[in-house]
Amino acid sequence: MFTYTPAAMLNGKKIAVIGAGNMAEAIVSGLLKRGAAQPGDLVATDVDSRRLAHFQKTFGIGVGRDNQQAAHTADVVLLAVKPQVMDDVLCGLKLSPRACQLVISVAAGTSIASIAAGLSPGVSVVRAMPNTASLVLEGATALAGGPGVTEEQMRMAQAVFEAVGHVVVMDESHLDAVTGLSGGGVAYVYAFIEALADGGVKMGLSRSHAQLLATQTVLGAARMARDTGEHPGVLKDRVASPGGATMAGLHQLEKGGLRGTVISAVESATVRCKALGQPAGGAGSSSPAASVAARVASRR
Repeated sequence: MFTYTPAAMLNGKKIAVIGAGNMAEAIVSGLLKRGAAQPGDLVATDVDSRRLAHFQKTFGIGVGRDNQQAAHTADVVLLAVKPQVMDDVLCGLKLSPRACQLVISVAAGTSIASIAAGLSPGVSVVRAMPNTASLVLEGATALAGGPGVTEEQMRMAQAVFEAVGHVVVMDESHLDAVTGLSGGGVAYVYAFIEALADGGVKMGLSRSHAQLLATQTVLGAARMARDTGEHPGVLKDRVASPGGATMAGLHQLEKGGLRGTVISAVESATVRCKALGQPAGGAGSSSPAASVAARVASRR
C-alpha cells in the first residue's frame, strides 16, 4: 500500500465529473467529506437540470451541461455515465494527451480500449468498478490502468475512490469478476439480510427488531472479517460450538446449498457482464475498440 492520503494526492487537482447520478454523488460527497477536494475544485455536468441543481445546492460545486468545457482544464475527468450513452459522451469530448490529465470510467462492462478509442490518442484511461456502498463511504472499488498510465496517475485514481471506501488494483481482465462479486454482491447481501430477518419474524420477533438485529449482525460480521484479516471459516468455527444451536443452523444452510448458490450467483453475474461488454454481432464482430472507434467516427 502507498503511504499517502487522498487529500495530499488530490490537493489542488481540478476534477470534472461527467454525469450526475448516484455514483457520481457518492464520489463527490466522499471527496468533500474526507477533505480530498474542495468545492471549487469540482464541477459536474449532466443533461438533467434537476440533478445539477441538487449537486449545486448540496455540495456547492460548479455545474453545467457542457462536458467539453468542464473537462478542458480538469486534471481528472470522471466518466460517471451509463454504458449505453458512453459513445455519445465520448463524441463530445476532445481531450488532448497533456501531461497528467487522467480519464477514469466507472461504466460497467466498458473496456479501457473502447474508451480510449473514442478519445484522442495518448489520453490516459483508468477503469474503475466501485459499488453502491460508496454512498455510505464503505465502497469496494477495483481499478485497472490502461496503456501509458503513470504511477502518479494510478495513485490519483486510488485517492479518488479511497475517499469512499477501499481500493484494490488489478488487471482489467478481472474486472468482470469484480462486477459479479462486489458490484452485485451488495444485492446478494441485502437478500440475505432480508431472509435472516424473515427467519426472526417467523420465530416470533417483531419486524423492526428482526431487521435491526439482522442488519447489525451482518455489519458486525463483515467488520470482524475485514479488521481481523482472518479466514471467514476460522471466524465461523469460533461461533459454532460442538452440538450447539449455531451448528444446527449451519447444517441447514449446507443442506440448502448456500455456498454453492452464492458461488453460482457470482459466476452468472460475471458471465452476464462479459456478454454486456461484447460489441453487437457476437464473436464474429470486430474488437470492442474497433467497434467503438467506428461508431464514434461515424458520428463526427
